[in-house]
Amino acid sequence: MTRTTIHVDGTWRGALSGETRDVLDPADGQPFAVVAEGGTADADAAVASARAAFDSGVWRGAAVSERSALLRRVADLLVRDREELALLESRDAGKTVEEGRIDVDCVADTFRYFADLALTEGAGRVVDAGSDTVHSVVVHEPVGVCALITPWNYPLLQASWKIAPALAAGNTFVVKPSEITPLSTVALIALLTEAGLPAGVAGVVTGPGHTVGARLCEHPDVDLVSFTGGLTSGVKVAQAAAPGVKKVALELGGKNPNVVFADFCDTPAGFDTAVDQALNAAFIHSGQVCSAGSRLIIEESVRERFVAELSRRAGRIRLGRGTEKDVECGPLVSLAQLERTEEYVASALGEGAILRSGGARPEPSGTRPAGGWFYEPTVLDRCHRRMRVVREEVFGPVLTVETFRTEDEAVTLANDTEFGLAGAVWTADAARGRRVAGRLRHGTVWINDFHPYLPQAEWGGFGKSGIGRELGPSGLAEYREAKHIYQNLAPRPVRWFSG
Repeated sequence: MTRTTIHVDGTWRGALSGETRDVLDPADGQPFAVVAEGGTADADAAVASARAAFDSGVWRGAAVSERSALLRRVADLLVRDREELALLESRDAGKTVEEGRIDVDCVADTFRYFADLALTEGAGRVVDAGSDTVHSVVVHEPVGVCALITPWNYPLLQASWKIAPALAAGNTFVVKPSEITPLSTVALIALLTEAGLPAGVAGVVTGPGHTVGARLCEHPDVDLVSFTGGLTSGVKVAQAAAPGVKKVALELGGKNPNVVFADFCDTPAGFDTAVDQALNAAFIHSGQVCSAGSRLIIEESVRERFVAELSRRAGRIRLGRGTEKDVECGPLVSLAQLERTEEYVASALGEGAILRSGGARPEPSGTRPAGGWFYEPTVLDRCHRRMRVVREEVFGPVLTVETFRTEDEAVTLANDTEFGLAGAVWTADAARGRRVAGRLRHGTVWINDFHPYLPQAEWGGFGKSGIGRELGPSGLAEYREAKHIYQNLAPRPVRWFSG
């Protein structure tokens, strides 16, 4: 990757300051790419370009069919470059190449979905004004210039969840990827250019959040800020955007319950399925997933058998560089994330948790280079709600175990969190599944499954998991403004004032 990773007004260049940043491979901690280290001046230039492009009408004035066709061309280019992008995502974020392939497929599906959704826009919603002499209609227009700030765990996927609807609605944008994992977002902007997106409509500035991100949030020419990341950073984003009264969309993660009833474990293949899915829920991408099922809430009668088998299988997960054959789980994204995970496990053990599996850095091996940021999948038993590891988002391969005896107790535990992003319930009783799902205060609830999402279904959370929704019709609505146009077909004097 070259140093020219800033895209402004259709041109790739370096940072105005000339500064660069090394991108590190989490599998060995060594640099493998160099990107531009942008600053506030670069952010200003990108916003000015996006503002000019929006005001010119080059994209918002384009026919909806034209916008849709471009999004479909992008999807086709993603399919063409699937292997290259998957490898880039693996090297950058540490995930396995197979996970990277799945991400690219999902990104292509997202662009296709919003391409189709954009075509459903009609001439507006006619409003009955109660008079034959009035024509009243509500139309939707693009918000304007959008600042899109994306996280390090799913850089390509999360960028697409913002870019596709922003473009479908007719906006221009500047995206700031995480400084830790910027490469696939830069590649996506290159595909947009190849697909024929006019200059200035899409910009990218690589650089740190405290400069580039902060400037985008406060910039007076930015109309909307969409941010995905941690709670603390999300609060800062909202505060920076507040003086400008900008539209703000925040997806801030979760502490997600995975509730398993004994009756599911008693069905044929139920026990094996629930254990397998609990592993997937907690340890995919080393637990660095906003919707990770990091809280196992298991019925007391099956707890010991379930946790014993779960811990055994967790200890057999094959860790290594994501590009290596047969590796099932890659490293954490950074040394800071590794040390954060270690600190949470230490605090849990100090508060009385029982270590059933993992809890350490593995020894280097053929697939695990020395210096890589690997951590063993960890199961902590006998946890309770007062523990930090149960309350706070770890974003590492750490699964806590809590138990319940009644349905009401299970629901209380599952909802006892300041977050509310996602959760799951496993039961052989269909009525119970629907009942518990209805009582859980989480934006996505799976019944007898974990992790799938659909581009056509909204994604977002309750409580401190954020504001607004991505994907689905609401995901497009985030990037549009409603306008009521009221036309009097037979105007006449009102005569309210006698003079």
